[in-house]
Amino acid sequence: MKKDTIAIGMSGGVDSSVAAFLLKNEGYNIIGITMKLIDDQKTCDSIKDAKIVCDQIGITHHVIDLTKEFKNIVINNFIDSYKNGQTPNPCVVCNKYFKFGLFWEKAQELGATKIATGHYAKIENGKLKMANSIDKDQSYFLYGINKNMLNKILFPLSEYENKNEIRAIANKLGLKTKEKKDSQEICFIPDDNYISFLKENINERSINGDICLANGTVIGKHNGLINYTIGQRKGLGISYNKPLYVTEICKKENKIIVGNNDDLYKDTLIATNLNFLVDNIENNNIYVKIRSRAKLSKASISIENDKMTVKFTEKQRAITKGQSVVLYDKNLYCLGGGIIDQII
Repeated sequence: MKKDTIAIGMSGGVDSSVAAFLLKNEGYNIIGITMKLIDDQKTCDSIKDAKIVCDQIGITHHVIDLTKEFKNIVINNFIDSYKNGQTPNPCVVCNKYFKFGLFWEKAQELGATKIATGHYAKIENGKLKMANSIDKDQSYFLYGINKNMLNKILFPLSEYENKNEIRAIANKLGLKTKEKKDSQEICFIPDDNYISFLKENINERSINGDICLANGTVIGKHNGLINYTIGQRKGLGISYNKPLYVTEICKKENKIIVGNNDDLYKDTLIATNLNFLVDNIENNNIYVKIRSRAKLSKASISIENDKMTVKFTEKQRAITKGQSVVLYDKNLYCLGGGIIDQII
């Protein structure tokens, strides 16, 4: 047996199941931990699946109830962001505070010296890096973790190119989760209906307001800011002589600004809530993502008073407040990032 005791996050899905097996097969002492973040039937089913897999692999399984903390930190932040006209990314917050925060604290209490997850990302040369499969890569969602954690993290799936390889391993082992579908929706929102979720959880009436052109001309009415996002074209409820898109959500004036597709392209943003994973950044070799599935784009940055200005070489479409801007170098190492606060 290897000396390290690894605590692995067992979500009840196929990725974490196979990751746990791979580590056990390498000779590590493995502890399976499931964080209970939501109190619903789907979560209960996932906990049961995780327990069955741990039994199949031959590792211990622990459940940690963090539902109260998850609501206070992740869910409330999600609701507040939409109330302020932003479009948040709850996975970034969850990874920072839970999967690589509270999870590590609990893991140490159980005797773990490192932690592991089923994320598709790499730790290489002590740095966070994109996974081999760019399509599956999840490093974008991990930029917010503490850089001092990097030498305590393992990503067993980092070398795999596609999900078929993972399912093949699960099928060969007969794991309970071998046929389980990937979860694409936000975990705490039933049926992926975030509008309904927000209406139920925002303790203030959605206030109708104006839909305007950039010059101030009112061309319609909106039915609450939470129903709109940057780049949206469908469902605006307005008639015009050419296609219009949401270009800005103005909380203070309670209005939606619409314009042409060209109006969605901007070359500068300002980010706050910064977190960096390296000590030094070479400003002439920076590539940026403004959303998880966006292509890497060349940019330069400047940092002043805990704010980062990002200027792109080529304009980006539909930069959105509340989303994360994440930096990489030419070798695909993740340098850090922040939350988009202003678009210029």
